[in-house]
Amino acid sequence: MLSLPSWKCPEWTLNASQVNTSSPAFVEEWQRRIRELQGAIMVASCVQMLVGFSGLIGFLMRFIGPLTIAPTISLVALPLFDSAGNDAGIHWGISFMTIFLIVLFSQFLKNIAVPVPVFGGEKKCHASKFYLFQVFPVLLALCISWLICFVLTVTNTLPSSPTAYGYLARTDTKSSVLSQAPWFRIPYPGQWGRPTVSLAGVFGIIAGVISSMVESVGDYYACARLVGAPPPPKHAINRGIGIEGLGCLLAGAWGTGNGTTSYSENVGALGITRFCTASCTQVLPFWPRLKHGVKGEVDMSQPARCSQTSSREHLSGATETRM
Repeated sequence: MLSLPSWKCPEWTLNASQVNTSSPAFVEEWQRRIRELQGAIMVASCVQMLVGFSGLIGFLMRFIGPLTIAPTISLVALPLFDSAGNDAGIHWGISFMTIFLIVLFSQFLKNIAVPVPVFGGEKKCHASKFYLFQVFPVLLALCISWLICFVLTVTNTLPSSPTAYGYLARTDTKSSVLSQAPWFRIPYPGQWGRPTVSLAGVFGIIAGVISSMVESVGDYYACARLVGAPPPPKHAINRGIGIEGLGCLLAGAWGTGNGTTSYSENVGALGITRFCTASCTQVLPFWPRLKHGVKGEVDMSQPARCSQTSSREHLSGATETRM
Protein backbone atom coordinates (compact mmCIF):
# COMPACT_ATOMS: atom_id res chain seq x y z
CA MET A 1 0.00 0.00 0.00
CA LEU A 2 2.75 2.42 0.93
CA SER A 3 4.43 1.77 -2.44
CA LEU A 4 1.67 3.68 -4.22
CA PRO A 5 2.69 7.02 -5.80
CA SER A 6 0.51 8.93 -3.36
CA TRP A 7 2.54 7.56 -0.44
CA LYS A 8 5.98 8.08 -1.95
CA CYS A 9 8.33 9.76 0.50
CA PRO A 10 9.29 13.37 -0.38
CA GLU A 11 12.76 13.99 -1.72
CA TRP A 12 13.81 16.01 1.31
CA THR A 13 13.27 12.98 3.61
CA LEU A 14 15.55 10.61 1.67
CA ASN A 15 18.81 12.04 3.09
CA ALA A 16 18.77 10.96 6.73
CA SER A 17 21.78 13.15 7.63
CA GLN A 18 19.88 16.32 6.66
CA VAL A 19 16.55 15.49 8.28
CA ASN A 20 15.54 16.83 11.67
CA THR A 21 13.57 13.90 13.06
CA SER A 22 11.93 16.06 15.74
CA SER A 23 10.57 18.67 13.30
CA PRO A 24 6.74 18.77 13.08
CA ALA A 25 6.85 18.41 9.28
CA PHE A 26 8.85 15.19 9.41
CA VAL A 27 6.77 13.79 12.28
CA GLU A 28 3.57 14.40 10.31
CA GLU A 29 5.04 12.66 7.25
CA TRP A 30 5.41 9.30 9.02
CA GLN A 31 2.48 9.62 11.40
CA ARG A 32 -0.06 10.09 8.62
CA ARG A 33 1.21 6.85 7.07
CA ILE A 34 0.82 5.07 10.38
CA ARG A 35 -2.73 6.39 10.70
CA GLU A 36 -3.55 5.10 7.23
CA LEU A 37 -2.18 1.67 8.15
CA GLN A 38 -4.13 1.73 11.42
CA GLY A 39 -7.46 2.24 9.72
CA ALA A 40 -6.79 -0.39 7.06
CA ILE A 41 -5.65 -2.99 9.61
CA MET A 42 -8.62 -2.38 11.90
CA VAL A 43 -11.18 -2.73 9.09
CA ALA A 44 -9.46 -5.82 7.63
CA SER A 45 -9.25 -7.42 11.08
CA CYS A 46 -13.03 -7.16 11.39
CA VAL A 47 -13.30 -9.21 8.20
CA GLN A 48 -10.94 -11.81 9.66
CA MET A 49 -12.93 -12.02 12.90
CA LEU A 50 -16.13 -12.44 10.88
CA VAL A 51 -14.60 -15.28 8.87
CA GLY A 52 -13.29 -16.98 12.00
CA PHE A 53 -16.09 -16.63 14.53
CA SER A 54 -18.83 -17.27 11.95
CA GLY A 55 -17.32 -20.66 11.12
CA LEU A 56 -16.75 -19.76 7.48
CA ILE A 57 -13.09 -20.82 7.55
CA GLY A 58 -14.15 -24.25 8.83
CA PHE A 59 -16.62 -24.56 5.96
CA LEU A 60 -13.88 -23.60 3.47
CA MET A 61 -11.51 -26.24 4.87
CA ARG A 62 -12.73 -28.66 2.20
CA PHE A 63 -11.12 -26.37 -0.39
CA ILE A 64 -7.91 -25.67 1.58
CA GLY A 65 -5.35 -28.43 1.32
CA PRO A 66 -1.60 -28.88 0.91
CA LEU A 67 -1.77 -27.75 -2.74
CA THR A 68 -3.33 -24.49 -1.53
CA ILE A 69 -1.25 -23.87 1.56
CA ALA A 70 2.24 -24.59 0.19
CA PRO A 71 2.11 -22.10 -2.73
CA THR A 72 0.51 -19.48 -0.49
CA ILE A 73 3.28 -19.70 2.12
CA SER A 74 5.89 -19.60 -0.67
CA LEU A 75 4.32 -16.51 -2.23
CA VAL A 76 4.08 -14.79 1.16
CA ALA A 77 7.79 -15.44 1.79
CA LEU A 78 9.00 -14.35 -1.66
CA PRO A 79 8.84 -10.57 -0.94
CA LEU A 80 11.05 -11.15 2.11
CA PHE A 81 14.02 -12.06 -0.09
CA ASP A 82 14.61 -8.41 -0.99
CA SER A 83 14.70 -7.32 2.64
CA ALA A 84 16.91 -10.23 3.66
CA GLY A 85 19.28 -9.65 0.75
CA ASN A 86 19.56 -5.91 1.41
CA ASP A 87 20.23 -6.40 5.11
CA ALA A 88 22.70 -9.24 4.54
CA GLY A 89 24.44 -7.20 1.84
CA ILE A 90 25.52 -4.64 4.44
CA HIS A 91 28.41 -6.99 5.23
CA TRP A 92 28.35 -10.46 3.70
CA GLY A 93 31.12 -11.70 5.98
CA ILE A 94 29.11 -11.00 9.12
CA SER A 95 25.97 -12.43 7.48
CA PHE A 96 27.62 -15.71 6.52
CA MET A 97 29.17 -15.99 9.97
CA THR A 98 25.74 -15.61 11.59
CA ILE A 99 24.22 -18.24 9.30
CA PHE A 100 27.12 -20.58 10.01
CA LEU A 101 26.69 -20.19 13.77
CA ILE A 102 22.95 -20.84 13.58
CA VAL A 103 23.50 -24.04 11.59
CA LEU A 104 26.35 -25.09 13.89
CA PHE A 105 24.35 -24.64 17.08
CA SER A 106 21.02 -26.01 15.85
CA GLN A 107 22.28 -29.00 13.86
CA PHE A 108 25.67 -30.11 15.23
CA LEU A 109 25.84 -28.91 18.86
CA LYS A 110 22.20 -29.43 19.78
CA ASN A 111 22.87 -32.63 21.75
CA ILE A 112 25.74 -31.17 23.78
CA ALA A 113 24.73 -30.34 27.33
CA VAL A 114 26.29 -27.35 29.08
CA PRO A 115 26.82 -27.65 32.87
CA VAL A 116 25.12 -24.84 34.77
CA PRO A 117 24.90 -24.19 38.52
CA VAL A 118 21.56 -25.03 40.14
CA PHE A 119 20.51 -24.38 43.71
CA GLY A 120 17.72 -26.45 45.23
CA GLY A 121 16.62 -29.97 46.02
CA GLU A 122 18.54 -32.37 48.19
CA LYS A 123 21.93 -31.51 46.69
CA LYS A 124 21.45 -27.78 47.28
CA CYS A 125 24.07 -26.19 45.05
CA HIS A 126 25.16 -28.53 42.26
CA ALA A 127 25.83 -28.62 38.52
CA SER A 128 23.03 -29.50 36.14
CA LYS A 129 22.99 -30.19 32.40
CA PHE A 130 21.23 -27.74 30.11
CA TYR A 131 20.93 -28.07 26.32
CA LEU A 132 21.80 -24.45 25.64
CA PHE A 133 22.57 -24.81 21.94
CA GLN A 134 19.31 -26.63 21.34
CA VAL A 135 17.11 -24.07 23.05
CA PHE A 136 18.76 -20.81 21.93
CA PRO A 137 20.57 -21.45 18.62
CA VAL A 138 19.42 -18.24 16.91
CA LEU A 139 19.77 -16.00 19.95
CA LEU A 140 23.29 -17.24 20.66
CA ALA A 141 24.36 -16.72 17.05
CA LEU A 142 23.01 -13.17 17.00
CA CYS A 143 24.68 -12.27 20.31
CA ILE A 144 28.05 -13.65 19.20
CA SER A 145 27.84 -11.83 15.87
CA TRP A 146 26.95 -8.58 17.61
CA LEU A 147 29.88 -8.94 20.02
CA ILE A 148 32.25 -9.50 17.11
CA CYS A 149 30.86 -6.40 15.38
CA PHE A 150 31.31 -4.47 18.62
CA VAL A 151 34.97 -5.51 18.84
CA LEU A 152 35.51 -4.58 15.20
CA THR A 153 33.86 -1.22 15.86
CA VAL A 154 35.94 -0.40 18.93
CA THR A 155 39.17 -1.31 17.12
CA ASN A 156 38.05 0.69 14.04
CA THR A 157 38.46 -2.36 11.85
CA LEU A 158 35.14 -1.59 10.20
CA PRO A 159 35.18 1.58 8.06
CA SER A 160 34.12 4.84 9.71
CA SER A 161 33.07 6.54 6.48
CA PRO A 162 29.28 6.41 5.91
CA THR A 163 29.80 5.78 2.19
CA ALA A 164 32.23 2.86 2.64
CA TYR A 165 31.14 -0.77 2.34
CA GLY A 166 30.54 -2.37 5.72
CA TYR A 167 29.93 0.89 7.60
CA LEU A 168 26.42 -0.17 8.62
CA ALA A 169 27.87 -3.26 10.30
CA ARG A 170 29.27 -0.99 13.01
CA THR A 171 27.39 -1.05 16.32
CA ASP A 172 27.54 2.72 16.81
CA THR A 173 25.74 3.81 13.63
CA LYS A 174 22.39 4.10 15.43
CA SER A 175 23.59 4.83 18.94
CA SER A 176 21.76 8.17 18.88
CA VAL A 177 18.45 6.31 18.69
CA LEU A 178 19.04 4.81 22.15
CA SER A 179 20.33 8.07 23.63
CA GLN A 180 17.34 10.06 22.40
CA ALA A 181 14.68 7.49 23.27
CA PRO A 182 12.76 8.03 26.54
CA TRP A 183 13.37 5.62 29.38
CA PHE A 184 9.68 4.90 29.85
CA ARG A 185 6.81 5.25 27.42
CA ILE A 186 3.28 3.89 27.71
CA PRO A 187 1.56 3.23 24.36
CA TYR A 188 -2.16 3.83 24.06
CA PRO A 189 -4.82 3.58 21.34
CA GLY A 190 -4.80 6.51 18.96
CA GLN A 191 -1.34 7.67 20.01
CA TRP A 192 -0.60 8.83 16.44
CA GLY A 193 -3.98 10.52 15.99
CA ARG A 194 -7.32 9.37 14.66
CA PRO A 195 -6.94 6.50 12.17
CA THR A 196 -7.90 7.18 8.57
CA VAL A 197 -9.52 4.71 6.19
CA SER A 198 -9.16 4.48 2.42
CA LEU A 199 -10.63 1.93 0.04
CA ALA A 200 -7.26 1.09 -1.56
CA GLY A 201 -5.63 0.55 1.84
CA VAL A 202 -8.44 -1.68 3.12
CA PHE A 203 -8.45 -3.92 0.05
CA GLY A 204 -4.66 -4.16 0.16
CA ILE A 205 -4.67 -5.30 3.79
CA ILE A 206 -7.61 -7.68 3.17
CA ALA A 207 -5.52 -9.41 0.51
CA GLY A 208 -2.80 -9.88 3.11
CA VAL A 209 -5.35 -11.11 5.66
CA ILE A 210 -6.64 -13.78 3.26
CA SER A 211 -3.14 -15.14 2.63
CA SER A 212 -2.44 -14.94 6.37
CA MET A 213 -5.50 -17.05 7.17
CA VAL A 214 -4.48 -19.73 4.67
CA GLU A 215 -0.96 -19.74 6.10
CA SER A 216 -2.31 -19.98 9.65
CA VAL A 217 -4.33 -23.07 8.75
CA GLY A 218 -1.14 -24.71 7.50
CA ASP A 219 0.68 -23.63 10.65
CA TYR A 220 -1.98 -25.23 12.85
CA TYR A 221 -1.66 -28.58 11.08
CA ALA A 222 2.14 -28.42 11.01
CA CYS A 223 2.29 -27.58 14.72
CA ALA A 224 -0.08 -30.42 15.57
CA ARG A 225 2.03 -32.87 13.62
CA LEU A 226 5.25 -31.73 15.31
CA VAL A 227 3.81 -32.16 18.80
CA GLY A 228 2.34 -35.55 17.94
CA ALA A 229 -1.26 -34.38 18.38
CA PRO A 230 -4.21 -35.20 16.11
CA PRO A 231 -5.18 -32.70 13.38
CA PRO A 232 -7.01 -29.69 14.82
CA PRO A 233 -10.81 -29.84 14.53
CA LYS A 234 -12.75 -27.24 12.57
CA HIS A 235 -14.04 -25.41 15.63
CA ALA A 236 -10.49 -24.96 16.91
CA ILE A 237 -9.39 -23.52 13.55
CA ASN A 238 -12.37 -21.14 13.55
CA ARG A 239 -11.50 -20.00 17.04
CA GLY A 240 -7.82 -19.52 16.16
CA ILE A 241 -8.55 -17.42 13.08
CA GLY A 242 -11.02 -15.31 15.05
CA ILE A 243 -8.54 -14.67 17.85
CA GLU A 244 -5.89 -13.69 15.30
CA GLY A 245 -8.34 -11.15 13.90
CA LEU A 246 -8.93 -9.79 17.41
CA GLY A 247 -5.17 -9.45 17.85
CA CYS A 248 -4.95 -7.53 14.56
CA LEU A 249 -7.72 -5.21 15.73
CA LEU A 250 -5.87 -4.42 18.96
CA ALA A 251 -2.56 -3.99 17.11
CA GLY A 252 -4.17 -1.59 14.68
CA ALA A 253 -5.79 0.40 17.49
CA TRP A 254 -2.42 0.76 19.23
CA GLY A 255 -0.79 1.85 15.97
CA THR A 256 1.91 -0.78 15.66
CA GLY A 257 1.77 -0.64 11.86
CA ASN A 258 1.35 -4.41 11.54
CA GLY A 259 -1.04 -7.17 12.51
CA THR A 260 -0.65 -10.42 14.41
CA THR A 261 -0.67 -13.93 13.00
CA SER A 262 0.83 -17.36 13.49
CA TYR A 263 4.36 -17.51 12.10
CA SER A 264 5.73 -20.41 10.09
CA GLU A 265 9.25 -19.75 11.40
CA ASN A 266 8.05 -20.24 14.97
CA VAL A 267 6.53 -23.58 14.03
CA GLY A 268 9.85 -24.50 12.44
CA ALA A 269 11.55 -23.62 15.71
CA LEU A 270 9.67 -26.52 17.30
CA GLY A 271 11.45 -28.86 14.94
CA ILE A 272 14.83 -27.33 15.80
CA THR A 273 14.50 -27.15 19.58
CA ARG A 274 12.45 -30.39 19.79
CA PHE A 275 10.51 -28.96 22.76
CA CYS A 276 7.09 -29.77 21.48
CA THR A 277 4.96 -32.16 23.54
CA ALA A 278 3.31 -31.73 26.90
CA SER A 279 5.72 -34.27 28.37
CA CYS A 280 8.72 -32.29 27.09
CA THR A 281 8.43 -29.09 29.07
CA GLN A 282 11.13 -26.47 28.61
CA VAL A 283 12.39 -25.05 31.87
CA LEU A 284 15.30 -22.75 32.57
CA PRO A 285 18.15 -24.31 34.51
CA PHE A 286 17.80 -21.84 37.36
CA TRP A 287 14.01 -22.28 37.65
CA PRO A 288 13.27 -25.31 39.85
CA ARG A 289 10.46 -27.66 38.83
CA LEU A 290 9.75 -30.34 41.38
CA LYS A 291 8.70 -33.86 40.47
CA HIS A 292 8.01 -36.92 42.61
CA GLY A 293 9.98 -40.06 41.94
CA VAL A 294 8.92 -43.66 42.32
CA LYS A 295 9.67 -43.77 46.03
CA GLY A 296 8.17 -40.35 46.74
CA GLU A 297 11.37 -38.39 46.84
CA VAL A 298 11.41 -34.90 45.32
CA ASP A 299 14.07 -34.10 42.75
CA MET A 300 14.91 -31.39 40.25
CA SER A 301 13.70 -32.16 36.74
CA GLN A 302 15.88 -31.38 33.76
CA PRO A 303 14.81 -29.93 30.42
CA ALA A 304 13.55 -32.92 28.47
CA ARG A 305 14.11 -33.23 24.76
CA CYS A 306 11.21 -34.11 22.53
CA SER A 307 12.19 -37.37 20.91
CA GLN A 308 10.41 -39.27 18.22
CA THR A 309 9.50 -41.91 20.77
CA SER A 310 7.61 -39.48 22.99
CA SER A 311 5.82 -38.07 19.95
CA ARG A 312 4.70 -41.53 18.86
CA GLU A 313 3.51 -42.35 22.37
CA HIS A 314 1.59 -39.10 22.53
CA LEU A 315 0.09 -39.75 19.12
CA SER A 316 -0.95 -43.31 19.91
CA GLY A 317 -2.80 -42.19 23.01
CA ALA A 318 -4.58 -39.26 21.38
CA THR A 319 -8.07 -39.44 19.98
CA GLU A 320 -9.13 -37.37 17.00
CA THR A 321 -12.13 -35.08 17.35
CA ARG A 322 -14.38 -35.12 14.31
CA MET A 323 -17.16 -32.71 13.43
